[in-house]
Amino acid sequence: MKIGENQEKLPCLIGLSQKEIQAVLGERSDASMRSKQLAWHLYRRHETNLQAMGDLPQALRDELELCFRTHPLETAVRKQSTDGVDKLLVHRGDNQVFECVLLPYEDRVSCCLSSQVGCPMGCKFCATGLGGFQRNLDVSEIVGQYLMLQQLSERRISHVVFMGMGEPLLNLPNLIKAMRILHDEVGLSYRHITVSTVGIVPQIEKLAEEKLPIHLALSLHSPLDEVRDRLMPVNHRWPVQEVFNAMREYQQATGRKITLEYLLIRDVTDTPDQAKALAKLIRGVPNVVNLIPFNYVDTEQGFARPTRQAVRQFRQILEQAGVNVSERMERGHDIAAACGQLAGQHTGRIMNRASVADLPVAR
Repeated sequence: MKIGENQEKLPCLIGLSQKEIQAVLGERSDASMRSKQLAWHLYRRHETNLQAMGDLPQALRDELELCFRTHPLETAVRKQSTDGVDKLLVHRGDNQVFECVLLPYEDRVSCCLSSQVGCPMGCKFCATGLGGFQRNLDVSEIVGQYLMLQQLSERRISHVVFMGMGEPLLNLPNLIKAMRILHDEVGLSYRHITVSTVGIVPQIEKLAEEKLPIHLALSLHSPLDEVRDRLMPVNHRWPVQEVFNAMREYQQATGRKITLEYLLIRDVTDTPDQAKALAKLIRGVPNVVNLIPFNYVDTEQGFARPTRQAVRQFRQILEQAGVNVSERMERGHDIAAACGQLAGQHTGRIMNRASVADLPVAR
C-alpha cells in the first residue's frame, strides 16, 4: 500500500460503516446495493484496489479513485519473531508512527492494536509512555491496523485486544465506532474484543452505558495505593478502590467478568502481602487475574523480572483464595512486541518524511 502525496489528503473509505458509504454514494438509484458491495470488499475481502472490485461499475470505480483513499495506512517496518509474531510500524503518510502486532496461537489468531500515537499516561514501567503523547488515532487508522494484519495471516483474526500504544478510553468515541465496525462490517464477535485501561473512571462509566459485551481489562499492577502511586500517575486522580468500584459497576452493566492485568515486578509488585490484598479487593466479584512477568524496558527505575519462585508463590496465594488466575503467554520478545515494550525501535517515534521514506517497507 503506497499513499501518494495528494492521495493521503483524501477522505478514506475504511472507517466508514455501510450506511455511511451509502450516504457517500449520494442519490444513485443503486447506492444501497453498491454500498454493500464496497463494504464487503473492504472489510471481508480486505481488498484495497478499487479496480479489483469487478462487480462495481467501471465508472463508479474511477470516480471513487479520484475522491477517496481505500486504506489510510502504509507499512514502514515489519518485524517477524521466531515464535510467529509479526509487528508492524505504520503511519498514514505523515511523520507519526505507531505499532500493531499479529499474534497467532494454535487455537486462534489475535492482534494487538494501538489507539493513540504515543501515550499520555506516563506509567513508569512502559516503553510506550517514554516517547510522550502525540495524538489520537481516527477510526480509519484503528480499523486499518486490523485489516493490514489480516492481510499477513492465512487464518482469520478472530480476537482483538486494544493493548497497543495509548490509553484507549482517552479516545473513546473513535474506539467505540471502530469496535462497531469490527463487529458489524468485519464480523468479529464483541466477546472477542478486549479493551485495556489504566483506570479512567469517567470513561469506564461512559463505556458501561454503551452496554457492549466486550472485555474490559484494568491494568491494576498493585492493590496498594502507595505502590500504584509510584508506578502509575493516574492513581493520584483515581485510586485503587475508586477505579475498582467503577469496574464492578461495568461488570454489573455488561455481565462480563472483571479482568485485571497484573504486572509482576521483582520486589515491587510481586510480594505476598500484595497478593493477599488483591485477593481481598476482588472477593465476591466475577474476575480473572492475568499475571504478567515484567518484560525488560530500559527505564530509570531499574525494574527487574520476578523470579519463578515469586511468580509461583503469588499465583498460589490467589488460587488458594479462590481467584481465577492466568499467566500471560509471552510472545515476540525478540522483536520487542511483548507487553510494555511497544516503543519504536527506530531513530525516533516522530520521524520526518525523509526518514519514513528511507525505512524498509515490508513486502
